[in-house]
Amino acid sequence: MAKIELENFDAFRAIEGQTLPAGDWLRVTQEMINDFAKATMDFQWIHIDVEKAKKHSPFKKPVAHGFMSLALLSKMLGDVLVVKSSKMGINYGVNKVRFPSPVLVNSRLRLICTIQKIEKFGDNGLKITSNCVVEKEGSDKPACVAEFISLMFE
Repeated sequence: MAKIELENFDAFRAIEGQTLPAGDWLRVTQEMINDFAKATMDFQWIHIDVEKAKKHSPFKKPVAHGFMSLALLSKMLGDVLVVKSSKMGINYGVNKVRFPSPVLVNSRLRLICTIQKIEKFGDNGLKITSNCVVEKEGSDKPACVAEFISLMFE
């Protein structure tokens, strides 16, 4: 369930510039990493070969794809914010993406997000620019930092 539920775009515009509540922790499992590997066809052993990672990886366990933490932004944002009048949302793009810290299997991640800018888009839409930080539990460095741009339509 979302931590903030807003009725409509007017209510959403009122939180421009604000930081949303921190998301719940999400555990990154080996199954999730394997599914992401299948979806992206990136089968590098550091992601999917548990035994080889134990022996040869400096981390001694599998590491999630960097783009997996980026791909989780939509889900994690939807967990902290719902605009009830919205009929559809679309990922529009990202700027300034970085992966400062690797995400090892069974790491827990959560989103810290600030709604930087909300602009009118077409007749019934908004273009939202959000500053997103995917925190990794127990780490000083985040898993992902990105300026995330999305569209929302009523």
